[in-house]
Amino acid sequence: MKAYVFPGQGAQFPGMGKDLYEQYPAAKALFEQANDILGFRITDIMFDGTEEELRQTKVTQPAIFLHSVVVARLLGADFQPKMAAGHSLGEFSALVACGSMAFEDGLRLVAKRAMAMQKACELEPSTMAAVLGLDDKVVEDVCASITNEIVVPANYNCPGQLVISGSIAGIELANEALKAAGALKTVVLAVGGAFHSPLMEPARLELEAAIKETTFKAPVCPIYQNVTAKGVTDPAEIQQNLINQLTGAVRWTQTTQQMITDGASSFTEVGPGKVLQGLLKKVDRQMPASSAALS
Repeated sequence: MKAYVFPGQGAQFPGMGKDLYEQYPAAKALFEQANDILGFRITDIMFDGTEEELRQTKVTQPAIFLHSVVVARLLGADFQPKMAAGHSLGEFSALVACGSMAFEDGLRLVAKRAMAMQKACELEPSTMAAVLGLDDKVVEDVCASITNEIVVPANYNCPGQLVISGSIAGIELANEALKAAGALKTVVLAVGGAFHSPLMEPARLELEAAIKETTFKAPVCPIYQNVTAKGVTDPAEIQQNLINQLTGAVRWTQTTQQMITDGASSFTEVGPGKVLQGLLKKVDRQMPASSAALS
């Protein structure tokens, strides 16, 4: 059973999508439509911008979403997913690619999400840290033991790699405790704030209103959503899970494990980079994984 996965923030690179724009008229049309919807030429930054310009929140998230959806569209009849999932931002790409949401609606939500997250980051200094070499349960227990600051498990990326999220002080306290508990290392990430934590509540409230105004349909296959790690086809359930995603954890380890349990025989990554293929190999080294190949 063929599974498709869509990457999240961090997969961007200068020049992304330029080859698609120049080579495929259908891609060019979609890119230009995105420029119109966003109100600025995101393609100029994607194709010719610097890494720094591409790292702007208002650019990064729409850029990755756009690249992923364009690739899925270009696959045409070859894109026949039996199951799909997206890592954080990638969940929006998966929902659009699999017909649960219109492209225009998805792009507008992603743009709004990016700006709402940026605003939430500015309200309170916060950050994230990658924890390497510990069981998830140990990391969860350490986070739960810190009660005077906010710190929570945020991204279950693969076995032995869990990203925590919270206040600056909370992350510092957790890092010390996690090293004492035997972590190989903890790495504070170069991010704007505490994504997938309670500190994103202002962004969740802002995005909730927009998501509730958006029309969702049943996708062509189950979408394994971040907050539940289970395949979902009911539009109302998809909508609610998407609302909960901003403050909830990305259960990517559990998601890929569940997809394999449910019969996934291969994984295809749709969009920039190969991050998700690398994470999958930590879950199941034998599972075939590749990037989407355009003919």
